[in-house]
Amino acid sequence: MTDHVLADLGWSDFFADQLPPDTTPARISAVHRDRIAALCPAGTLSLSTPEQTGKYAVGDWVLYENNTVTARLDRRTTIGRRAAGEVEKDQLIAANVDTLAIVTSCNADFNPSRIERYLALCSAGGATPLVILTKADLCADPAEYRTTAEAISPMIKAITINAHDFDDVQRLAPWCGPGQTLALVGSSGVGKTTIQNVLTGIHDATQDIRDGDAKGRHTTTSRALRRTLAGGWLIDTPGMRELRLTDVAEGIETVFSDLAALSQTCKFNDCSHEFEPGCAVLAAIAAGTLDPDRLARWQKLEREDRSNTQAKIVANAKVRCVGKVAKAGKARGNLRRGNFD
Repeated sequence: MTDHVLADLGWSDFFADQLPPDTTPARISAVHRDRIAALCPAGTLSLSTPEQTGKYAVGDWVLYENNTVTARLDRRTTIGRRAAGEVEKDQLIAANVDTLAIVTSCNADFNPSRIERYLALCSAGGATPLVILTKADLCADPAEYRTTAEAISPMIKAITINAHDFDDVQRLAPWCGPGQTLALVGSSGVGKTTIQNVLTGIHDATQDIRDGDAKGRHTTTSRALRRTLAGGWLIDTPGMRELRLTDVAEGIETVFSDLAALSQTCKFNDCSHEFEPGCAVLAAIAAGTLDPDRLARWQKLEREDRSNTQAKIVANAKVRCVGKVAKAGKARGNLRRGNFD
């Protein structure tokens, strides 16, 4: 195993500093129900895990012995969301991603509110955001979409492409070159699989979008780490109908850093920006320098994050309580049976 081979898989000093002596690392390329697939300099591995595979994400680095995972290294970046449905738990999307590409189209799919959600998730996870605007060849003025996207936040670098044009898609190569990992997120039908096909040379099936609302059907059904022709790695993800945020308060503040800074100049520290005198935010809206819709989106995301985060805390507390009760019950049973081990 040589350093340049590990670096080729995305290895860095961050992970090397965690590596105990005489251990072997591998990078997870796919997560299945009862096993995980991983890549190492020797090839592809099929590994069992001592815990549920849902604890791992595509892109994770793990240590293994005898085809069994022995440890997971700390993640440099993490992309995750609150799982869909009523269960209060997080869903890992990808790990150790350098760039999170938010893919949307130059059509009705383009939604600043959704982009802000992805940006908050990206910032909280530590990755670099990139907005990819597809179907530029079908739009009269794709530059307008790029300008609008980049105006959402100073964090954003946006690029317009025709996903069916090989040379055009190669403009993404700097984000998925040697040692780099690019993850694609976005709605179904925006062209993520088409981009993946061009960047990797692997041809997964694609499906058309609906004419009525520019929405697509799911093509990608699972996440996988795949080699790009540029020498790096790509993680495609299934289209997300819901993107609910949890534990991303810092990410939201980063995305809305202009509003966060402005609110610090309000007369009252607990200003709700609704009716208080001396509210700098309301003054900016009145002066026409702040879009009231942007304020509404900021407040909505903050409320959602607080609610989901608190719900997760309560759910975790209930799980711990149930565990303690079960442990105490087991101890009482042992005492009755005279088992003092």
